[in-house]
Amino acid sequence: MVLSLSLLTAPSFSQSKGAVYLDDKKPIEERIEDALSRMTLEEKVAMCHAQSKFSSPGVPRLGIPEVWASDGPHGIRAEVYWDEWNTAGWTNDSCIAFPALTCLAATWNPEMSALYGKSIGEEARYRNKNMLLGPGVNIYRTPLNGRNFEYMGEDPYLASTMVVPYVQGVQSNGVAACVKHFALNNQEVDRDHINVNVSDRALYEIYLPAFKAAVQKGGSWAIMGSYNKYKGQHCCHNQYLLNDILRKEWGFDGVVVSDWGGVHDTKQAIYNGLDMEFGTWTNGLNWSASNAYDNYYLAIPFLKQLRSGEVKEEEVNKKVRNILRLIFRTTMNKNRPYGSFGTEEHALAGRKIAQEGIVLLQNNKNVLPIELSKVKKIAVIGENAVKKMTIGGGSSSLKVKYEQSPLAGLKERVGSQAEIIYAPGYESPAVAEQDVRNAKKPEQKIIDVEGLRNEAVSAAKKADVVLFFGGLNKNEYQDCEGSDRKEYGLPYAQDELIQALAKANPNLVVVLITGNAVAMPWAKDVPAIVEGWYSGTEAGNALASVLMGDVNPSGKLPFTIPVSLKDNSAIALGEYPGNGKEQTYNEGIFVGYRWSDKQKIKPLFSFGHGLSYTSFAYGKVNIDKPKLAANDQLTVSVKVKNTGKRSGYEVVQLYISDLKSSLPRPIKELKGFKKVLLNAGEEQVVSFTIDKEALQFFDDSKHEWVAEPGKFEALIGASSTDIRGKVTFELQ
Repeated sequence: MVLSLSLLTAPSFSQSKGAVYLDDKKPIEERIEDALSRMTLEEKVAMCHAQSKFSSPGVPRLGIPEVWASDGPHGIRAEVYWDEWNTAGWTNDSCIAFPALTCLAATWNPEMSALYGKSIGEEARYRNKNMLLGPGVNIYRTPLNGRNFEYMGEDPYLASTMVVPYVQGVQSNGVAACVKHFALNNQEVDRDHINVNVSDRALYEIYLPAFKAAVQKGGSWAIMGSYNKYKGQHCCHNQYLLNDILRKEWGFDGVVVSDWGGVHDTKQAIYNGLDMEFGTWTNGLNWSASNAYDNYYLAIPFLKQLRSGEVKEEEVNKKVRNILRLIFRTTMNKNRPYGSFGTEEHALAGRKIAQEGIVLLQNNKNVLPIELSKVKKIAVIGENAVKKMTIGGGSSSLKVKYEQSPLAGLKERVGSQAEIIYAPGYESPAVAEQDVRNAKKPEQKIIDVEGLRNEAVSAAKKADVVLFFGGLNKNEYQDCEGSDRKEYGLPYAQDELIQALAKANPNLVVVLITGNAVAMPWAKDVPAIVEGWYSGTEAGNALASVLMGDVNPSGKLPFTIPVSLKDNSAIALGEYPGNGKEQTYNEGIFVGYRWSDKQKIKPLFSFGHGLSYTSFAYGKVNIDKPKLAANDQLTVSVKVKNTGKRSGYEVVQLYISDLKSSLPRPIKELKGFKKVLLNAGEEQVVSFTIDKEALQFFDDSKHEWVAEPGKFEALIGASSTDIRGKVTFELQ
């Protein structure tokens, strides 16, 4: 007799009459125990694994619904066939694409994160998903990581602050935010088996804080494990991460979901904290079994051990309690809103987020903003001015309602006020369309690199200003899941093209469309550089509004842009990407600007850097008391004045420096930031509260957070290297 867990009995609700679990006035924990008591062993096991690419079974007999997940974190993925990654060809699943999370982090504005979460949560809810697979908060360790664009930068405090409103916004719609990838998933090379060796101190100070904030402050209802190993165990069933830290230390009461194909062992999956297994056989139902899903590690193998008594029933009960809690919080919450999908409101929310995230890196000679009264002809150069950036890249690929390209956005904004001429300048290889059944690999034509360059230079010579749109794209080995970048420089001979354009026209603006730092050997020859990110559906309109001066740029970098790869700590210390089996984080806590400060390396552009079309002056930094008692707090304040001629946002950043410590510490660490809007001539006092927690480091010999008495400095700056003032205080 073949056991089948996915094919359940026909619905019969007679057994549900009077059920406590249906009474939403009862406490959730009481409802969970009632539902659990009515379930068969087979029904419990079935809930612990997938029944399709993106769903797991409910219990129809008891009226308990299925769980339906959707890839995020930048939009709701198109519907796919039951057992394939290929899109199912629906006509009503075209979503709004929101900016990539590097762009969100670059806003340095928790209000934008709340708007993002609320909006994408509404889209997920309308499509009847009860779990969104995002946001991602893995730390930006090296510029080569192919999935950096999906994450929130290099600093644990910034990522922790930005993830909380996102999670709360998503979950306000009755959709669980599944924060990923827990943990240490910092490269795509060998991601499915690489064992990460990292000190406890670096783990707790750098790589865990954003996850902890999502759980304890954001109240996240779901966590996704990562593909890699830690302490020799895959992270989707990892005793140390899932049981010891997530459950015991942080008190997480949500559901732990495997990354798709991240489960490798039944015993570890049973005992090491995993609740739901997805994607173990990702090619469907043709793996030598009538139903591949029943052969998942948490399916028939799990059931056999339960029936034999080798595993106690309480082990499956633990998992089902967490799954039921997810369902009661989402699908079975009668007050759950209905959501909305593909709306103008969501598109405009995405545009606003993009506008606040776009970073003005350089603006020599005030080339920007473009004044149409002085410009008659604009040359737009570069494939990224027209290339779609919402498709490709792995699980972040989207089927969008529309995507406004930079060229289209500029044409709409400029209208008849100036002539716009376009030349591609460079070309990337053609790729097969992602997730399309029987997609044919396109024929590769010979790219005339010199001809494209000459055409672009000729156009540049005829123009008053040149806007070059380049950078990376979603092709393999660019910003793409499954592969890391192979080089730090720009692909497709763009560096040579930019140098030629700089010689042809002194009024050159380079707009980088990336989710990652890139080398810029031409930076000194180019007057203006803009980081435009992958900005989603409204990308073109957002970029045009900033370039034309309708919006004053206010984004700040969420990661350091080093001059060269050797200035990155993971590269400099020689371990990345490991030997195929092991990868050791030799840099420890010295990631990003912490490394630059320690080694006295001047970055090309610093963490927290971003210019404006106006200017800001900082006054003296003040403190309300010189000494901080152990259980007290103090206030640091500074006056910030807009000394320019137009209104604008400034991100005021607070860093803390421990002047004497028993363990090595970074020169400074971000511990606060506020984004303030100031009109021309307006002045505002910006205040920060410091308590003992802001002064702590993790002592791995004691396995506890420690704040040592002594002197500290509070530094106020416009970036990690642009410190405008500081004040000393003492922890008693």
